[in-house]
This record gives sequence, C-alpha cells and structure tokens, in this order.
Amino acid sequence: MGEAHVLTSAEDTIPYGFDGTAALKGPVGVVVLPGSTAEVSAVVKLACELNVTIVTRGSGTGLSGGSVPSAGCLVLCLTRLDRILAVDAANLTVRAQCGAITAAIDAAANKHGLFYPPDPGSMKISTIGGNVAENSGGLRGLKYGVTRDYVMGLEVVLPDGRIAHFGNACVKDVAGYSMKDLFIGSEGTLGIITEVLLKVLPRPAARRTMLASYDRMEDAAQTVSDIIAAKIIPCTLEFLDRMTIGCVEDYAKIGLPRDCEALLLMETDGHPAAVADEAEQMLALARARGARDVRVARDDAEALQLASARRSAFSALARVRPTTILEDVTVPRDKLAEMVSFVAEVAKKHKLLVGTFGHMGDGNLHPTFLTDERNADEMARVHEALEEIVTKTLALGGTITGEHGVGLAKKAWLRRQVGENSHDLMREIKGAWDPRNLLNPGKIFD
Repeated sequence: MGEAHVLTSAEDTIPYGFDGTAALKGPVGVVVLPGSTAEVSAVVKLACELNVTIVTRGSGTGLSGGSVPSAGCLVLCLTRLDRILAVDAANLTVRAQCGAITAAIDAAANKHGLFYPPDPGSMKISTIGGNVAENSGGLRGLKYGVTRDYVMGLEVVLPDGRIAHFGNACVKDVAGYSMKDLFIGSEGTLGIITEVLLKVLPRPAARRTMLASYDRMEDAAQTVSDIIAAKIIPCTLEFLDRMTIGCVEDYAKIGLPRDCEALLLMETDGHPAAVADEAEQMLALARARGARDVRVARDDAEALQLASARRSAFSALARVRPTTILEDVTVPRDKLAEMVSFVAEVAKKHKLLVGTFGHMGDGNLHPTFLTDERNADEMARVHEALEEIVTKTLALGGTITGEHGVGLAKKAWLRRQVGENSHDLMREIKGAWDPRNLLNPGKIFD
C-alpha cells in the first residue's frame, strides 16, 4: 500500500491508541491505512496468515472504547475510504465508502432536496462506517430513528478476508436471513464494513425551533409526555440541566437563562401548515406545565444557534475538568425525571461534579462526569457512582447504552441486562463467525 500508509513509529501511531472514551487507551504496534476494499481484504488475509488481531477504526470519535487497540494488534484505519459514490434521487439512496463523513453524506443528499436523518453529536467528523458499526443515534432519533433504520445494504470484509455483500436498493427484500442487521451495531467484532447503501428522505419543507425553561426537571419531563400523548412526534426533544446550561453559556454565550433547572429544546418539521400547528400545540403544552419562558427562533440562524446549545453540551462540559466521562443510559420516557433526580443524588453522595443532558424524547440520558483521571480516589468514586447509575437504569427497565455501544466501557454490565442465555448466544455467534477471535478482541465480551 506504500510506505506512507503503513505507520510503525511511536510518534506516528500515538493518535491511534485511544478514541473519544476518557481514561481508555492501548498499545499500538502498526497502523495500516488501506485505500480500497481490495486492500482491506488483502490486509485481513495477511493478518489471518500471521494470526494477528485487527482493530478497525474511523475518526476515533467512539465513546465506549470500541476502537481502542489491544496488545499486539494491527490497527486498520479506514479514513482513506472516504468517497460518496452515488446519490440516487430516484430510489432515495446514497452509496458511500465507510470512511465518508456523516455530515458530508447529508450535504450530498441536500443537493438533491434530500436528507440523511441520523445525526450523532460527532456527525461533522465521525465516519459512516463507524456509525453503522455502533448503530449510532442522535438528536433526531425520536422521530426518525437511528442508523439501523437507514441501512439498506453493506459491503463487508469477513474475518478470513472474503468480501461479502448484503442487502440492496429494493424497499422490500426478504430473501434469506437479514445478514446486514447482524453487522449493524456489531462494533467491528464480526466483519469490517467497507461500503454502505443508505436510505435518505425528502428534506422537510419547514421547521420550527423552540426553547423552554423550567424551574423543575419534572415539569420538563412531563411536557415531553404531554407532547407525545397529544400524538405529536417532534424531530427533536432535548434537555440540559442547570450545570450543563451554565457551561454551555460560558462556552457559547448565546443568552441561555442560568437560573433555571432545565431547558427543553423542541423542534418540529414537515409540511409548513403541520409545523405551524404542532408548534402552537407544543408551546401551549409547555406553558401549561409551568414553563416560565418559551423562546421561538425567529429565523434559521437563530434556530441553528439554539440547536447549537444542545450540540455543544459535551464540548462545553469538557472545558471544566481535565477528564470528561460522557455516560449513556436510556430509560422509559416516563422514568426520565426520576432517573435525572437519581443521578443528581448519586453525584452529591459521592461528591462528584456531574452535568446531565440528553434526548428527553426517547429517554436517552448522558450523565457527564467532570473529573481528573490522575486522581485515583476521585476515579474510584466515579466508578462507584456509575455502578449505582447502571443498577438504577436496569431496575427502571432501561438499557446500559442507548447509542454509544458496549465496547470496553460497558461489557461488564451486558450480561446483567440481556440475561445469561442471550449473552451466550451472542458469544456463540462471534465464535462461529470469527473462531480465532481476530477481529476487535475483548470488545463486547471478555
């Protein structure tokens, strides 16, 4: 592949020893940057011959340690496979290589009056292959779903180097097992995704963005329940707690109220008449639940500014302390207020600084620990707090991860959530597919 695309020096390989997950890193021996599916296949075949393990990565924005290397592995970085191959407006599809940036795919679709709905927080830098491998979510998940809902086909390099294709551009296809679905969310443990075929949608003709402030988190949560009960499905229902609001305002300076307990970002999109009607209903429901102030974006520029308040939450919180641990749990919507209160209690109990934000419309919560990994005592308290948060999440019928994946960070809790038999079945699938455990070993399972 050429000397420039095989990295072996410590200076060159250091950036590939970690991803976006705090306090997790691994040793890097060699990094290979293939430029085609054929080259990926050749590398995998060579690794099989030499019995060398492979850890695949894209931009390294993952938040569960999924692309952190293990000892003696070969890091396969796919960022050179970055082409958007085709936008098919007639069939509402986009075909792209795995290293294409998610936001670039949406931009390409936009030129044809279309859009790609999944919008993870890292969409400006994350790769579509990584999004598929982690089944990424995003702010629009309530209305539009997650990555899995838009994958129509995949090209995959199997653990022995063979190249396989699953799915197609047909809206209906029930021929055989749905193999593509096995790879979505498999976190690089079953195969290496090299090309994707994605469904796209007509871009909504109108959008309305609103921001409501509350003195009680419970009132914000109840507003969400009332909106859903009114049979309104907004494209975005996001929240920030007091700590996060203060950090975002320090960072972005967009005029957020610092003295409220919760902010609710609400967006509706679609036909202009429907958008106007839904927006009015949402405003009325917010006021009825005690919203002390409701701000409606005057134009697209202000709407973007309000949305940026939520999208910049992680970056804003990360400025406070040396280490930022962005957690990811999901509970049923009607349990969200209880869960937010519990997180606050746990933070106080363990004397920790925690900012909480997330997707209130689908129950996905991001308690964010602001800490310092060099402080062993504080990190021990963080782990104790996380254990309590996960235990509470499962007790409420929730999940240990709504969008970040299992990777290294969550595997200790996976068996507890899914049960013994389901966990064993997952391991059996991995063992049958990759009997020598060459692909991303140690992720999801020990």
